[in-house]
Amino acid sequence: MPGGAFGAAICLAGVQRVKSVLELVTKLGPARLAAMAAVTLTLVGFFAFVILRMSRPDMGVLFADLSMQDSAAVIRDLDARGITYETKGDAGQTIMAPRADLARLRMDLAGKGLPVQGGVGYEIFDKGDAFSSTSFVQNVNHLRALEGELARSIRAIGRVQAARVHLVLPERRLFERDRDAPSAAIVLKLVGDLDTSQVRAIRHLAASAVEGLKPERVSIVDERGRLLADGARGAEAEGVIGYEEKQTGIERRLRSQIEEIVAGIVGQGRARVQVSADLDVNRIESRSETFDPESRVVRSSQTRSENSLTGGAEGQVSVGNELPGAGQPAAQPSQKDTAQKNEETTNYEISRVTKTEVIEGGRVKRLSVAVLVDGVYVPGADGKAAYQPRPAAEIERISALVRTAIGFDKTRGDQVEVVNLRFAEAPAAPDFVEPSLVQSLLSPSKEDVMRWVELAVLSALTLLVLMAVVRPLLKRVLESETPTVMLAGPAGMALAGGEVAVAAIAEQGHAAKFLEHAKLNGKIQAETVERVVDMVRANPSETAEVLRNWIHDN
Repeated sequence: MPGGAFGAAICLAGVQRVKSVLELVTKLGPARLAAMAAVTLTLVGFFAFVILRMSRPDMGVLFADLSMQDSAAVIRDLDARGITYETKGDAGQTIMAPRADLARLRMDLAGKGLPVQGGVGYEIFDKGDAFSSTSFVQNVNHLRALEGELARSIRAIGRVQAARVHLVLPERRLFERDRDAPSAAIVLKLVGDLDTSQVRAIRHLAASAVEGLKPERVSIVDERGRLLADGARGAEAEGVIGYEEKQTGIERRLRSQIEEIVAGIVGQGRARVQVSADLDVNRIESRSETFDPESRVVRSSQTRSENSLTGGAEGQVSVGNELPGAGQPAAQPSQKDTAQKNEETTNYEISRVTKTEVIEGGRVKRLSVAVLVDGVYVPGADGKAAYQPRPAAEIERISALVRTAIGFDKTRGDQVEVVNLRFAEAPAAPDFVEPSLVQSLLSPSKEDVMRWVELAVLSALTLLVLMAVVRPLLKRVLESETPTVMLAGPAGMALAGGEVAVAAIAEQGHAAKFLEHAKLNGKIQAETVERVVDMVRANPSETAEVLRNWIHDN
Protein backbone atom coordinates (compact mmCIF):
# COMPACT_ATOMS: atom_id res chain seq x y z
CA MET A 1 0.00 0.00 0.00
CA PRO A 2 2.09 2.89 -1.21
CA GLY A 3 -0.49 5.51 -0.15
CA GLY A 4 -0.77 4.11 3.35
CA ALA A 5 3.01 4.01 3.76
CA PHE A 6 3.33 7.63 2.63
CA GLY A 7 0.66 8.77 5.13
CA ALA A 8 2.38 6.86 7.88
CA ALA A 9 5.66 8.62 7.06
CA ILE A 10 3.97 12.04 7.28
CA CYS A 11 2.41 11.19 10.64
CA LEU A 12 5.79 9.99 11.83
CA ALA A 13 7.47 13.27 10.83
CA GLY A 14 4.71 15.39 12.51
CA VAL A 15 4.91 13.45 15.73
CA GLN A 16 8.67 13.85 15.72
CA ARG A 17 8.35 17.65 15.29
CA VAL A 18 5.90 17.96 18.17
CA LYS A 19 8.14 15.82 20.33
CA SER A 20 11.14 18.00 19.40
CA VAL A 21 9.31 21.17 20.44
CA LEU A 22 8.25 19.63 23.75
CA GLU A 23 11.77 18.47 24.46
CA LEU A 24 13.11 22.00 23.62
CA VAL A 25 10.64 23.63 26.01
CA THR A 26 11.52 21.10 28.72
CA LYS A 27 15.21 21.66 28.16
CA LEU A 28 14.94 25.46 28.44
CA GLY A 29 13.22 25.36 31.82
CA PRO A 30 10.93 27.83 33.61
CA ALA A 31 13.65 30.41 34.30
CA ARG A 32 14.69 30.74 30.67
CA LEU A 33 11.07 30.82 29.51
CA ALA A 34 10.30 33.63 32.01
CA ALA A 35 13.38 35.55 30.85
CA MET A 36 12.37 35.16 27.22
CA ALA A 37 8.83 36.32 28.00
CA ALA A 38 10.16 39.37 29.90
CA VAL A 39 12.52 40.28 27.06
CA THR A 40 9.69 39.89 24.55
CA LEU A 41 7.37 42.15 26.52
CA THR A 42 10.14 44.71 26.95
CA LEU A 43 10.83 44.75 23.24
CA VAL A 44 7.14 45.06 22.42
CA GLY A 45 6.78 47.99 24.83
CA PHE A 46 9.92 49.70 23.55
CA PHE A 47 8.93 49.47 19.91
CA ALA A 48 5.38 50.58 20.77
CA PHE A 49 6.84 53.67 22.49
CA VAL A 50 9.05 54.41 19.47
CA ILE A 51 6.13 54.05 17.07
CA LEU A 52 3.87 56.29 19.18
CA ARG A 53 6.62 58.87 19.63
CA MET A 54 7.36 58.98 15.93
CA SER A 55 3.69 59.21 14.98
CA ARG A 56 2.87 61.95 17.54
CA PRO A 57 2.67 65.45 16.01
CA ASP A 58 5.30 68.05 16.80
CA MET A 59 4.02 70.23 19.66
CA GLY A 60 4.58 73.97 20.11
CA VAL A 61 3.58 76.62 22.64
CA LEU A 62 0.08 77.92 21.93
CA PHE A 63 -0.20 80.26 24.93
CA ALA A 64 1.98 80.85 27.99
CA ASP A 65 1.52 82.56 31.35
CA LEU A 66 -2.25 82.15 31.32
CA SER A 67 -4.56 82.55 34.26
CA MET A 68 -6.62 79.60 35.42
CA GLN A 69 -9.80 81.07 33.90
CA ASP A 70 -8.13 81.59 30.51
CA SER A 71 -6.56 78.10 30.59
CA ALA A 72 -9.93 76.51 31.31
CA ALA A 73 -11.63 78.45 28.50
CA VAL A 74 -8.91 77.57 25.95
CA ILE A 75 -8.93 73.87 26.94
CA ARG A 76 -12.72 73.70 26.59
CA ASP A 77 -12.47 75.10 23.08
CA LEU A 78 -9.69 72.65 22.12
CA ASP A 79 -11.72 69.72 23.49
CA ALA A 80 -14.72 70.80 21.44
CA ARG A 81 -12.54 70.89 18.32
CA GLY A 82 -11.01 67.48 19.07
CA ILE A 83 -7.43 68.79 18.91
CA THR A 84 -4.61 67.09 20.80
CA TYR A 85 -2.96 69.38 23.37
CA GLU A 86 -0.65 69.28 26.38
CA THR A 87 -0.51 71.45 29.49
CA LYS A 88 2.53 72.40 31.52
CA GLY A 89 2.80 74.06 34.89
CA ASP A 90 0.99 73.47 38.15
CA ALA A 91 -2.14 75.32 37.02
CA GLY A 92 -1.79 74.74 33.27
CA GLN A 93 -0.27 78.16 32.56
CA THR A 94 1.31 76.86 29.32
CA ILE A 95 -0.73 75.06 26.65
CA MET A 96 0.98 73.06 23.88
CA ALA A 97 -0.69 72.28 20.53
CA PRO A 98 0.42 70.81 17.17
CA ARG A 99 2.93 73.18 15.66
CA ALA A 100 1.28 73.10 12.24
CA ASP A 101 -2.02 74.37 13.71
CA LEU A 102 -0.65 77.12 15.99
CA ALA A 103 -1.35 80.09 13.70
CA ARG A 104 -4.88 78.95 12.83
CA LEU A 105 -5.76 78.20 16.47
CA ARG A 106 -4.48 81.58 17.67
CA MET A 107 -6.54 83.43 15.05
CA ASP A 108 -9.67 81.42 15.82
CA LEU A 109 -9.30 81.89 19.58
CA ALA A 110 -8.56 85.60 19.14
CA GLY A 111 -11.81 85.92 17.21
CA LYS A 112 -13.61 84.51 20.24
CA GLY A 113 -11.81 86.88 22.62
CA LEU A 114 -9.54 84.21 24.13
CA PRO A 115 -7.45 84.46 26.14
CA VAL A 116 -8.86 87.37 28.10
CA GLN A 117 -5.59 88.02 29.99
CA GLY A 118 -7.32 90.50 32.19
CA GLY A 119 -6.26 89.81 35.71
CA VAL A 120 -8.90 90.44 38.31
CA GLY A 121 -11.57 93.10 38.20
CA TYR A 122 -14.44 94.00 40.44
CA GLU A 123 -15.44 90.33 40.46
CA ILE A 124 -12.83 89.94 43.21
CA PHE A 125 -15.52 91.12 45.62
CA ASP A 126 -17.89 88.37 44.53
CA LYS A 127 -15.95 85.88 46.61
CA GLY A 128 -14.87 86.11 50.19
CA ASP A 129 -16.44 87.22 53.40
CA ALA A 130 -16.57 91.00 53.66
CA PHE A 131 -17.28 90.87 57.41
CA SER A 132 -14.12 88.94 58.24
CA SER A 133 -11.84 90.98 55.94
CA THR A 134 -9.80 93.80 57.41
CA SER A 135 -9.78 97.29 55.99
CA PHE A 136 -6.26 96.73 54.65
CA VAL A 137 -7.40 93.69 52.66
CA GLN A 138 -10.39 95.59 51.35
CA ASN A 139 -8.19 98.48 50.21
CA VAL A 140 -5.77 96.13 48.48
CA ASN A 141 -8.63 94.33 46.72
CA HIS A 142 -10.10 97.64 45.63
CA LEU A 143 -6.74 98.70 44.17
CA ARG A 144 -6.35 95.38 42.33
CA ALA A 145 -9.89 95.60 40.97
CA LEU A 146 -9.35 99.17 39.77
CA GLU A 147 -6.09 98.25 38.04
CA GLY A 148 -7.69 95.21 36.39
CA GLU A 149 -10.67 97.17 35.10
CA LEU A 150 -8.41 99.89 33.69
CA ALA A 151 -6.28 97.26 31.94
CA ARG A 152 -9.39 95.74 30.35
CA SER A 153 -10.56 99.14 29.14
CA ILE A 154 -7.16 99.99 27.65
CA ARG A 155 -7.01 96.65 25.82
CA ALA A 156 -10.18 97.66 23.98
CA ILE A 157 -8.02 99.99 21.85
CA GLY A 158 -7.25 98.35 18.52
CA ARG A 159 -3.44 98.26 18.58
CA VAL A 160 -3.09 97.34 22.25
CA GLN A 161 -2.60 93.60 22.70
CA ALA A 162 -1.99 93.53 26.46
CA ALA A 163 -1.83 96.11 29.24
CA ARG A 164 -0.77 96.31 32.87
CA VAL A 165 -1.67 99.21 35.13
CA HIS A 166 0.03 100.23 38.38
CA LEU A 167 -1.65 102.86 40.52
CA VAL A 168 -0.10 104.80 43.39
CA LEU A 169 -2.89 106.18 45.57
CA PRO A 170 -1.58 107.98 48.69
CA GLU A 171 -3.46 107.14 51.86
CA ARG A 172 -5.82 109.77 53.17
CA ARG A 173 -5.00 110.84 56.71
CA LEU A 174 -7.05 112.82 59.14
CA PHE A 175 -6.22 116.51 59.61
CA GLU A 176 -3.79 116.44 56.72
CA ARG A 177 -3.58 119.56 54.62
CA ASP A 178 -0.98 118.70 52.01
CA ARG A 179 -1.55 115.46 50.19
CA ASP A 180 0.59 113.82 47.52
CA ALA A 181 -1.06 113.60 44.13
CA PRO A 182 -1.88 110.11 42.76
CA SER A 183 0.19 108.72 39.89
CA ALA A 184 -0.06 105.82 37.48
CA ALA A 185 2.26 103.70 35.33
CA ILE A 186 0.95 101.77 32.32
CA VAL A 187 2.88 99.09 30.39
CA LEU A 188 1.51 98.25 26.93
CA LYS A 189 2.17 95.39 24.51
CA LEU A 190 1.44 96.83 21.09
CA VAL A 191 0.79 95.55 17.59
CA GLY A 192 2.34 98.40 15.62
CA ASP A 193 2.66 101.95 16.95
CA LEU A 194 0.23 104.24 18.71
CA ASP A 195 -0.59 107.69 17.44
CA THR A 196 -0.14 110.74 19.62
CA SER A 197 -3.88 111.10 19.97
CA GLN A 198 -4.18 107.48 21.16
CA VAL A 199 -1.48 107.96 23.81
CA ARG A 200 -3.26 111.10 24.99
CA ALA A 201 -6.57 109.20 25.07
CA ILE A 202 -5.06 106.48 27.29
CA ARG A 203 -3.74 109.09 29.73
CA HIS A 204 -7.10 110.84 29.95
CA LEU A 205 -8.88 107.50 30.31
CA ALA A 206 -6.76 106.56 33.32
CA ALA A 207 -7.05 110.05 34.83
CA SER A 208 -10.83 110.08 34.49
CA ALA A 209 -11.19 106.70 36.20
CA VAL A 210 -9.10 107.53 39.29
CA GLU A 211 -10.06 110.27 41.70
CA GLY A 212 -7.51 113.08 41.89
CA LEU A 213 -5.30 111.69 39.11
CA LYS A 214 -4.20 114.17 36.47
CA PRO A 215 -3.24 113.18 32.91
CA GLU A 216 0.25 114.64 33.27
CA ARG A 217 0.90 112.22 36.17
CA VAL A 218 0.42 109.12 33.98
CA SER A 219 3.50 107.42 32.49
CA ILE A 220 3.15 105.01 29.54
CA VAL A 221 5.83 102.54 28.39
CA ASP A 222 5.61 99.91 25.65
CA GLU A 223 7.08 96.39 25.65
CA ARG A 224 10.27 97.59 23.90
CA GLY A 225 11.02 100.05 26.70
CA ARG A 226 10.06 103.17 24.76
CA LEU A 227 8.65 106.03 26.82
CA LEU A 228 5.39 107.04 25.15
CA ALA A 229 4.32 109.50 27.87
CA ASP A 230 6.37 110.94 30.72
CA GLY A 231 4.46 111.47 33.94
CA ALA A 232 7.42 112.71 35.99
CA ARG A 233 7.98 116.13 34.39
CA GLY A 234 4.84 117.69 35.83
CA ALA A 235 2.36 120.22 34.51
CA GLU A 236 4.93 122.89 33.69
CA ALA A 237 6.37 120.72 30.92
CA GLU A 238 3.00 119.70 29.50
CA GLY A 239 2.97 122.62 27.06
CA VAL A 240 6.46 121.78 25.82
CA ILE A 241 5.45 118.14 25.37
CA GLY A 242 2.43 119.26 23.40
CA TYR A 243 4.62 121.33 21.07
CA GLU A 244 7.01 118.42 20.59
CA GLU A 245 4.16 116.09 19.75
CA LYS A 246 2.73 118.65 17.34
CA GLN A 247 6.10 119.12 15.66
CA THR A 248 6.55 115.35 15.30
CA GLY A 249 3.06 114.99 13.87
CA ILE A 250 3.63 117.76 11.30
CA GLU A 251 6.95 116.27 10.20
CA ARG A 252 5.48 112.76 9.93
CA ARG A 253 2.50 113.99 7.91
CA LEU A 254 4.61 116.00 5.48
CA ARG A 255 7.14 113.20 5.08
CA SER A 256 4.36 110.74 4.26
CA GLN A 257 2.89 113.11 1.67
CA ILE A 258 6.26 113.68 0.00
CA GLU A 259 7.19 109.98 -0.05
CA GLU A 260 3.85 109.09 -1.59
CA ILE A 261 4.12 111.57 -4.43
CA VAL A 262 7.84 110.95 -5.12
CA ALA A 263 7.45 107.15 -5.01
CA GLY A 264 5.00 107.40 -7.90
CA ILE A 265 7.83 108.82 -10.03
CA VAL A 266 11.05 107.08 -8.93
CA GLY A 267 9.55 103.86 -7.55
CA GLN A 268 8.76 102.48 -4.12
CA GLY A 269 11.74 102.54 -1.78
CA ARG A 270 13.93 104.58 -4.16
CA ALA A 271 13.60 107.87 -2.27
CA ARG A 272 14.61 109.09 1.19
CA VAL A 273 12.79 112.09 2.68
CA GLN A 274 13.55 114.13 5.79
CA VAL A 275 11.43 117.03 7.01
CA SER A 276 12.35 119.53 9.72
CA ALA A 277 9.62 121.84 11.01
CA ASP A 278 10.53 124.84 13.12
CA LEU A 279 7.60 125.91 15.31
CA ASP A 280 7.08 129.21 17.06
CA VAL A 281 6.21 128.35 20.65
CA ASN A 282 5.57 131.96 21.72
CA ARG A 283 2.03 133.01 22.54
CA ILE A 284 1.30 136.57 21.35
CA GLU A 285 -1.64 138.64 22.52
CA SER A 286 -2.14 142.18 21.04
CA ARG A 287 -4.80 144.85 21.58
CA SER A 288 -5.36 147.96 19.38
CA GLU A 289 -7.81 150.90 19.47
CA THR A 290 -8.39 153.08 16.37
CA PHE A 291 -10.23 156.46 16.13
CA ASP A 292 -11.62 157.88 12.89
CA PRO A 293 -12.02 161.68 13.10
CA GLU A 294 -13.77 161.90 9.73
CA SER A 295 -16.59 159.75 10.91
CA ARG A 296 -18.78 161.59 13.44
CA VAL A 297 -21.96 160.33 15.01
CA VAL A 298 -24.44 162.49 17.04
CA ARG A 299 -24.44 160.99 20.45
CA SER A 300 -26.96 163.39 22.19
CA SER A 301 -28.80 166.64 21.49
CA GLN A 302 -30.37 169.01 24.09
CA THR A 303 -32.52 172.15 23.39
CA ARG A 304 -33.55 174.72 26.10
CA SER A 305 -35.96 177.69 25.63
CA GLU A 306 -36.74 180.51 28.25
CA ASN A 307 -39.39 183.35 27.96
CA SER A 308 -39.72 186.25 30.59
CA LEU A 309 -42.20 189.23 30.87
CA THR A 310 -41.51 192.31 33.14
CA GLY A 311 -44.53 194.81 34.01
CA GLY A 312 -44.99 198.56 35.75
CA ALA A 313 -46.43 199.77 39.26
CA GLU A 314 -50.10 199.07 38.51
CA GLY A 315 -51.87 197.30 41.28
CA GLN A 316 -49.22 197.94 43.80
CA VAL A 317 -50.24 197.79 47.51
CA SER A 318 -49.20 200.70 49.79
CA VAL A 319 -50.14 202.30 53.21
CA GLY A 320 -51.94 205.16 51.58
CA ASN A 321 -54.10 202.85 49.66
CA GLU A 322 -55.15 201.12 52.77
CA LEU A 323 -56.20 204.27 54.76
CA PRO A 324 -59.92 205.12 55.09
CA GLY A 325 -61.24 207.54 52.58
CA ALA A 326 -58.36 207.10 50.38
CA GLY A 327 -59.56 207.20 46.85
CA GLN A 328 -58.37 205.24 43.92
CA PRO A 329 -55.51 206.88 42.09
CA ALA A 330 -55.91 207.65 38.51
CA ALA A 331 -54.86 205.00 36.11
CA GLN A 332 -51.45 205.48 34.54
CA PRO A 333 -50.03 203.63 31.69
CA SER A 334 -47.55 200.79 32.69
CA GLN A 335 -44.35 199.67 30.84
CA LYS A 336 -43.60 195.88 30.29
CA ASP A 337 -40.29 194.09 29.23
CA THR A 338 -40.29 190.73 27.42
CA ALA A 339 -37.15 188.41 27.31
CA GLN A 340 -36.70 185.08 25.34
CA LYS A 341 -33.65 182.71 25.60
CA ASN A 342 -33.01 179.58 23.45
CA GLU A 343 -30.06 177.18 24.21
CA GLU A 344 -29.17 174.02 22.20
CA THR A 345 -26.37 171.51 23.08
CA THR A 346 -25.26 168.72 20.65
CA ASN A 347 -22.68 166.01 21.63
CA TYR A 348 -20.78 164.12 18.87
CA GLU A 349 -19.01 160.69 19.19
CA ILE A 350 -15.91 159.94 17.13
CA SER A 351 -15.81 156.38 15.55
CA ARG A 352 -13.50 154.02 17.51
CA VAL A 353 -12.39 150.39 16.73
CA THR A 354 -10.96 148.16 19.52
CA LYS A 355 -9.17 144.95 18.34
CA THR A 356 -7.77 142.13 20.47
CA GLU A 357 -5.69 139.46 18.67
CA VAL A 358 -4.26 136.31 20.29
CA ILE A 359 -1.76 134.16 18.36
CA GLU A 360 -1.28 130.78 20.01
CA GLY A 361 2.09 129.05 20.00
CA GLY A 362 2.86 126.12 17.74
CA ARG A 363 2.50 127.73 14.33
CA VAL A 364 4.96 126.77 11.63
CA LYS A 365 7.76 129.28 11.44
CA ARG A 366 9.96 127.54 8.88
CA LEU A 367 10.13 124.28 6.91
CA SER A 368 13.22 122.49 5.62
CA VAL A 369 12.85 119.47 3.32
CA ALA A 370 15.62 117.22 2.00
CA VAL A 371 14.80 114.63 -0.68
CA LEU A 372 17.30 112.06 -1.92
CA VAL A 373 16.27 110.09 -5.03
CA ASP A 374 18.03 107.19 -6.69
CA GLY A 375 18.97 107.06 -10.33
CA VAL A 376 17.81 104.80 -13.15
CA TYR A 377 19.05 101.24 -13.66
CA VAL A 378 19.16 100.03 -17.25
CA PRO A 379 20.51 96.75 -18.66
CA GLY A 380 24.16 97.07 -19.64
CA ALA A 381 26.23 95.36 -22.31
CA ASP A 382 27.00 92.44 -19.98
CA GLY A 383 23.36 91.97 -19.01
CA LYS A 384 23.78 93.51 -15.55
CA ALA A 385 21.93 96.61 -14.33
CA ALA A 386 23.91 99.80 -14.93
CA TYR A 387 23.32 103.05 -13.04
CA GLN A 388 22.37 106.26 -14.83
CA PRO A 389 21.62 109.62 -13.17
CA ARG A 390 18.26 111.23 -13.68
CA PRO A 391 17.90 114.24 -15.99
CA ALA A 392 18.02 117.70 -14.44
CA ALA A 393 14.57 118.53 -15.83
CA GLU A 394 13.07 115.55 -13.97
CA ILE A 395 14.75 116.63 -10.71
CA GLU A 396 13.33 120.14 -11.17
CA ARG A 397 9.82 118.75 -11.69
CA ILE A 398 10.17 116.66 -8.55
CA SER A 399 11.27 119.80 -6.64
CA ALA A 400 8.21 121.68 -7.89
CA LEU A 401 5.91 118.86 -6.76
CA VAL A 402 7.53 118.78 -3.32
CA ARG A 403 7.17 122.56 -2.90
CA THR A 404 3.51 122.34 -3.83
CA ALA A 405 2.91 119.42 -1.47
CA ILE A 406 4.31 121.18 1.61
CA GLY A 407 2.80 124.61 0.90
CA PHE A 408 6.12 126.31 0.20
CA ASP A 409 6.35 129.92 1.43
CA LYS A 410 9.43 131.85 0.32
CA THR A 411 8.79 134.77 2.64
CA ARG A 412 8.77 132.37 5.57
CA GLY A 413 12.23 131.12 4.65
CA ASP A 414 11.27 127.57 3.61
CA GLN A 415 13.92 125.43 1.91
CA VAL A 416 13.51 122.41 -0.40
CA GLU A 417 16.50 120.46 -1.66
CA VAL A 418 16.18 117.51 -4.08
CA VAL A 419 19.40 115.63 -4.86
CA ASN A 420 19.97 112.67 -7.18
CA LEU A 421 22.60 110.22 -5.87
CA ARG A 422 23.17 106.51 -6.21
CA PHE A 423 21.97 104.40 -3.29
CA ALA A 424 24.33 101.95 -1.63
CA GLU A 425 22.05 98.93 -2.07
CA ALA A 426 20.90 97.48 -5.36
CA PRO A 427 17.22 97.62 -6.32
CA ALA A 428 15.12 95.03 -4.60
CA ALA A 429 13.90 92.02 -6.53
CA PRO A 430 10.25 92.43 -7.51
CA ASP A 431 9.26 88.84 -6.84
CA PHE A 432 9.81 86.73 -3.77
CA VAL A 433 11.91 83.64 -4.47
CA GLU A 434 10.96 80.69 -2.33
CA PRO A 435 14.02 79.05 -0.73
CA SER A 436 15.01 75.71 -2.19
CA LEU A 437 15.26 72.43 -0.30
CA VAL A 438 19.03 72.75 -0.04
CA GLN A 439 18.74 76.27 1.40
CA SER A 440 16.14 75.08 3.91
CA LEU A 441 18.45 72.25 5.00
CA LEU A 442 21.42 74.62 5.27
CA SER A 443 19.48 77.12 7.39
CA PRO A 444 17.21 75.05 9.64
CA SER A 445 15.10 76.55 12.36
CA LYS A 446 15.40 75.74 16.04
CA GLU A 447 12.37 73.43 15.89
CA ASP A 448 13.87 71.51 12.96
CA VAL A 449 17.16 70.98 14.81
CA MET A 450 15.37 69.69 17.93
CA ARG A 451 13.28 67.35 15.78
CA TRP A 452 16.37 65.92 14.08
CA VAL A 453 18.12 65.42 17.42
CA GLU A 454 15.08 63.56 18.76
CA LEU A 455 14.96 61.31 15.70
CA ALA A 456 18.71 60.59 16.00
CA VAL A 457 18.37 59.64 19.68
CA LEU A 458 15.42 57.32 19.00
CA SER A 459 17.26 55.70 16.09
CA ALA A 460 20.36 55.12 18.24
CA LEU A 461 18.27 53.56 21.01
CA THR A 462 16.51 51.29 18.52
CA LEU A 463 19.82 50.13 17.03
CA LEU A 464 21.24 49.55 20.51
CA VAL A 465 18.28 47.37 21.51
CA LEU A 466 18.51 45.38 18.31
CA MET A 467 22.24 44.73 18.66
CA ALA A 468 22.37 44.18 22.44
CA VAL A 469 19.11 42.29 23.05
CA VAL A 470 17.45 40.97 19.94
CA ARG A 471 20.56 39.68 18.15
CA PRO A 472 21.96 37.63 21.10
CA LEU A 473 18.50 36.21 21.81
CA LEU A 474 18.00 35.05 18.23
CA LYS A 475 21.50 33.65 18.08
CA ARG A 476 20.97 31.65 21.22
CA VAL A 477 17.65 30.28 19.99
CA LEU A 478 19.20 29.25 16.67
CA GLU A 479 22.23 27.68 18.35
CA SER A 480 20.17 25.62 20.76
CA GLU A 481 20.50 21.89 20.28
CA THR A 482 17.79 20.23 18.21
CA PRO A 483 16.78 16.91 19.84
CA THR A 484 17.12 13.88 17.63
CA VAL A 485 15.00 10.74 17.76
CA MET A 486 16.62 7.42 16.78
CA LEU A 487 14.56 4.85 14.98
CA ALA A 488 15.34 1.26 15.34
CA GLY A 489 16.90 -0.31 12.33
CA PRO A 490 17.74 1.29 9.05
CA ALA A 491 14.82 3.75 9.20
CA GLY A 492 16.08 5.17 12.47
CA MET A 493 19.56 5.57 11.09
CA ALA A 494 18.24 7.40 8.02
CA LEU A 495 16.07 9.80 10.05
CA ALA A 496 18.93 10.49 12.44
CA GLY A 497 21.26 11.24 9.55
CA GLY A 498 18.75 13.66 8.01
CA GLU A 499 18.11 15.51 11.27
CA VAL A 500 21.82 15.85 11.95
CA ALA A 501 22.33 17.32 8.49
CA VAL A 502 19.50 19.81 9.00
CA ALA A 503 20.92 20.83 12.40
CA ALA A 504 24.35 21.30 10.88
CA ILE A 505 22.92 23.52 8.17
CA ALA A 506 20.87 25.55 10.73
CA GLU A 507 24.01 26.33 12.72
CA GLN A 508 25.45 28.17 9.74
CA GLY A 509 23.73 31.53 9.88
CA HIS A 510 25.67 33.38 7.25
CA ALA A 511 23.33 35.72 5.40
CA ALA A 512 25.06 35.47 2.02
CA LYS A 513 24.54 31.69 1.73
CA PHE A 514 21.01 31.56 3.07
CA LEU A 515 19.46 30.68 -0.29
CA GLU A 516 21.92 27.84 -0.94
CA HIS A 517 21.35 26.43 2.52
CA ALA A 518 17.60 26.51 1.96
CA LYS A 519 17.98 24.58 -1.29
CA LEU A 520 20.29 22.04 0.35
CA ASN A 521 17.89 21.65 3.27
CA GLY A 522 14.99 20.98 0.92
CA LYS A 523 17.04 18.46 -1.07
CA ILE A 524 18.12 16.59 2.06
CA GLN A 525 14.56 16.50 3.38
CA ALA A 526 13.34 15.13 0.03
CA GLU A 527 16.02 12.43 0.00
CA THR A 528 15.21 11.54 3.62
CA VAL A 529 11.52 11.19 2.81
CA GLU A 530 12.34 8.96 -0.20
CA ARG A 531 14.56 6.73 1.96
CA VAL A 532 11.87 6.47 4.63
CA VAL A 533 9.30 5.54 1.98
CA ASP A 534 11.63 2.89 0.53
CA MET A 535 12.31 1.44 4.00
CA VAL A 536 8.61 1.39 4.85
CA ARG A 537 7.87 -0.45 1.61
CA ALA A 538 10.68 -2.92 2.24
CA ASN A 539 9.83 -3.57 5.90
CA PRO A 540 6.11 -2.84 6.55
CA SER A 541 5.91 -5.07 9.61
CA GLU A 542 8.84 -3.41 11.38
CA THR A 543 7.45 0.07 10.63
CA ALA A 544 4.10 -0.83 12.14
CA GLU A 545 5.83 -2.19 15.21
CA VAL A 546 7.84 1.05 15.69
CA LEU A 547 4.73 3.21 15.38
CA ARG A 548 2.93 0.98 17.83
CA ASN A 549 5.76 1.41 20.39
CA TRP A 550 5.73 5.23 20.00
CA ILE A 551 2.02 5.46 20.53
CA HIS A 552 2.30 3.25 23.58
CA ASP A 553 5.15 5.41 25.06
CA ASN A 554 3.26 8.70 24.52
